[in-house]
Amino acid sequence: MNKVLIIGAGGVGGVVAHKCAMLPDVFHEITLASRTVSKCEAIAAGVRERTGREIATAEVDADHPEQVVALLKKTGARLVINVALPYQDLTIMDACLDAGADYLDTANYEPMHVAKFEYSWQWAYRQRFVDAGLSALLGSGFDPGVTNVFTAWALKHHFDEIHTLDIIDVNAGDHGRAFATNFNPEINIREVTAPCRHYEDGAFVETPAMSEHRAFTCPDGVGTHEIYRMYHEELESLVKHIPTIRRARFWMSFSPNYLKHLEVLRNVGMTRIDPVEYHGVEIVPLQFLKAVLPDPGDLGETTRGKTCIGNVITGVKDGRPKAVYIYNICDHEACFAEVGSQAISYTTGVPAMIGAKQMLIGGWNKPGVWNMEQHDPDGFMDDLNAHGLPWRCVELDPESAAGLEVVAAGG
Repeated sequence: MNKVLIIGAGGVGGVVAHKCAMLPDVFHEITLASRTVSKCEAIAAGVRERTGREIATAEVDADHPEQVVALLKKTGARLVINVALPYQDLTIMDACLDAGADYLDTANYEPMHVAKFEYSWQWAYRQRFVDAGLSALLGSGFDPGVTNVFTAWALKHHFDEIHTLDIIDVNAGDHGRAFATNFNPEINIREVTAPCRHYEDGAFVETPAMSEHRAFTCPDGVGTHEIYRMYHEELESLVKHIPTIRRARFWMSFSPNYLKHLEVLRNVGMTRIDPVEYHGVEIVPLQFLKAVLPDPGDLGETTRGKTCIGNVITGVKDGRPKAVYIYNICDHEACFAEVGSQAISYTTGVPAMIGAKQMLIGGWNKPGVWNMEQHDPDGFMDDLNAHGLPWRCVELDPESAAGLEVVAAGG
């Protein structure tokens, strides 16, 4: 039987639980676990109401691998879907090795006290997973995740070589709050405030955080938004596994309101990740800020608008220049109607379920530690269309692609 353990009961965990429950022929038994079992029980109640399926719940502290091992042995789960904090990736991977379970996550490991995003720690586990005959799939969210698969699919079907890659993530939604982050505030703010790195001419180039920006017009009426260049972990794996890439960049949209609040918070020290002493107790300002900001999992009911995430890719096919734009548009209200979530959690949770499905029945289960682009993309791309994240691929002229113009003039 395909028994799975989902660790993490935030917004993404809720989506994963719902989407797995919708596929009883693939996910036979589901356990949802986190530090706070009441959150798991609330999600399980929603799953029961929407799908009619019962899922088990459990308490686990993923900082302690022995607790994860005990739960894996109790449930008999053969796959862990890790949607907890990225600080916990390594302890959960350790537990999978000890208990003999496969592993999947949506974001790469980072140390708690250093804003450092890289795959080296998890790639170092490759031989251990090979020796154990187990499989680990890294970054099965949207970005990273779907954006990696978009790139692999484009290389397979449209290019002989890929030369440039621009990943563009636009959230045109409005949650109605003065200030809130679209996903875990601690992780979101660490990403945004970290120095930018983009890949060019064989090396990563570092620039100040959000120091380059431009206007980007999304297709299908999503509108024009200001996008900022920042670092994202899929750049590291994509340029490693697709070595013809000469330049790779990641862009994300931010509203003036978000940036104004973030600037003030940075200026007063609330985004610091080093401990400070307050009344004899050490606290981390960013963790305290997370505690007082709105929970992203609670934003679904009020969020309106759409997301638009995709890749502008250039290269050559049959000796001639070619460019394409592959993208998905997701509606916040439609996501809430289906699973009680806003689109940011949905666009991460659905690919986590699809990655797990591919590992269980789609041929993606092979010993070792793998990034998404290293597997055949076709089944995953089909599943995106089937399970709520339909995509489109349009051909661009290379000049338009160079200027990140994906909408024709007047279109």
